[in-house]
Amino acid sequence: MTESSDKKQLLHLVFGGELSSLAGVQFKDLSALDIVGIYPDYATALVAWRAKAQSTVDNAEMRYFIVHMHRLLDPENK
Repeated sequence: MTESSDKKQLLHLVFGGELSSLAGVQFKDLSALDIVGIYPDYATALVAWRAKAQSTVDNAEMRYFIVHMHRLLDPENK
């Protein structure tokens, strides 16, 4: 079932993985990336990001990111 709403979807992807070095954004193993999910707005994505980041706080090389997919899908209307 699809969700219909008048509110514009601003899709955000939350994902993460272990970095090769803390100095950059190069992942050790691309096949081990953790795709947390795609969310309809930034606030929801931030909650998911915060939960995953907090759960991996003991691993300094593990990083999670929020990607603004709506900016990639429609770059002229940021």
